[in-house]
Amino acid sequence: MGDTNGQVVAGGNGKGNRLDQLTRPTDVLIDKETDSLIICDRWNRRVVRWSRRSGTTLGEIPIDHIWCWGLAIDDQRYLYISDTDKHEVRRYQIGDKNGTLVAGGNGEGAGLNQLNWPTYIFVDQQQTVNVSDRNNHRVMKWNKGAKEGIVVAGGQGQGNAVTQLSRPEGLFVDTLGTIYVTDALNHRVMRWPKGAKQGTVIVGGNDYGEEANQFRSPTGLSFDRHGNLYVVDYGNHRVQRFSIE
Repeated sequence: MGDTNGQVVAGGNGKGNRLDQLTRPTDVLIDKETDSLIICDRWNRRVVRWSRRSGTTLGEIPIDHIWCWGLAIDDQRYLYISDTDKHEVRRYQIGDKNGTLVAGGNGEGAGLNQLNWPTYIFVDQQQTVNVSDRNNHRVMKWNKGAKEGIVVAGGQGQGNAVTQLSRPEGLFVDTLGTIYVTDALNHRVMRWPKGAKQGTVIVGGNDYGEEANQFRSPTGLSFDRHGNLYVVDYGNHRVQRFSIE
């Protein structure tokens, strides 16, 4: 906290597919067990693991040939990856290359057993998979073992009403089942209580722009343990922090 300069912990050697390079990474998480970063190295079509120990200059490739976008890890250390080419989410045991289908996988579409360009994912303690179904403008919840999902936010077509989303991306679900989602093309972050048919705008929603209460196509989001919200403000090339009541 308070640093004005960051430090490079992975990549930083230009765009490329060498083991010391990344190309347009979209998501990252920390595997505490191995003290490493797991990164979706999207344009290299691979997921890479990068040790956080100082002196590490190369990543390793646990999974490749995948158009990954979002990542999650559960309490049992299963890794979840969304695939925008196959319109599915798979769960992988560490070291497993093939994984198990846990959402979508029935081709591109808007059926309850389908996804259309799944991006970010959030997995809870029951191994329920929540996924931003970007091009269907909805957030879907797939219970463990389910053959189809449930619409938990949006799903009323693309638009800017409080019942609608427009290209949802970043996703967080709290212990009460409340969904927080970046509504990218509406330049806002929305909160959807469990079971609600409409959401509320908690930050943004003031058209697109560079002011402190505006975004340009927000993508990722996350919360810290003090309840502060962090939003990747993609089009403004910045990360913003908000304290949410």
